[in-house]
Amino acid sequence: MTNYDISVSHLTHRYGDRTALNDVSFTIPRGEIFGLLGPNGGGKTTMFKILSTLIRHSEGTAEVCGFNVRTSPSEVRKHIGVVFQSPSLDQKLTVKENLHFQGILYGLHGQELMRRIDDVLLHLNLSERAHDEVEKLSGGQQRRVEVGKGLLHYPDVLILDEPSTGLDPGARIDLWQYLLELNRSRGITIVVTTHILDEAEHCNRLAILDQGNLVALGTPAELKREIGGDIVSVIANDPENVHRLMKEKFGNNISVVEKTIRMERENAHRFVPQLIEAFPGQIESVSISKPTLEDVFIHRTGHRLWNEEANGESK
Repeated sequence: MTNYDISVSHLTHRYGDRTALNDVSFTIPRGEIFGLLGPNGGGKTTMFKILSTLIRHSEGTAEVCGFNVRTSPSEVRKHIGVVFQSPSLDQKLTVKENLHFQGILYGLHGQELMRRIDDVLLHLNLSERAHDEVEKLSGGQQRRVEVGKGLLHYPDVLILDEPSTGLDPGARIDLWQYLLELNRSRGITIVVTTHILDEAEHCNRLAILDQGNLVALGTPAELKREIGGDIVSVIANDPENVHRLMKEKFGNNISVVEKTIRMERENAHRFVPQLIEAFPGQIESVSISKPTLEDVFIHRTGHRLWNEEANGESK
């Protein structure tokens, strides 16, 4: 029996002449919290749809709990719980009624279904709201009910597409506390698609996708360690000219991202005085920061994670 709950090998998917995923490979060990991080249009939602058997991929293989998603989708569905980005609750039904009808779809009934509903409500900290109509719940509570729907059949893998969409920061924290506790107490494998950097930090490992390509894979700490030192960000009155002069003086590991000059530098606090002295009157501000996951994304792709956000592309 494999120790991997998910195995993806050379996976490619196309929408017409557009490649949404390009030769992507990774494995997810049992019990891991795994994040698919990237901008809209990066390919993460396409990966979600493939792993949850919503679409058939073009090339390569993908297995969930040992079953091929293309040839054995029914078996895959027995082992996964799915939480979609778009709301799927009936607002006029109570929390318990929503869970009850979901359980029937899974083939559950009678006392066993009631027991599982009570168990899910207890773990979701929603027992006291069981008989409230969903429309009376907060956004965070509704999202927890969505998660509960995906847990009724006790899946081995829970797959969530942008689970924090529409939640305020407090509700997002509460949701992740629940997911982390679910992973700890039940050992369930959790796969999350996200473009939210703080959310990605909760994951044991990340696959960073951009324009359908897997550009980085590793733990958040491992990925940030690949950055050479601190991040120095420079705002200049003529960024393109200052960028050219800085490359001539300090080397090529300098870039311009959205009119901000960026470079990776060890002991940046000692370097900044040299920088300001070298370009008197041309630098408006300088900031130093420790590497973040967005810095990793920029390092690997040359642009910010948010560049594609404005175009509304969602695959």
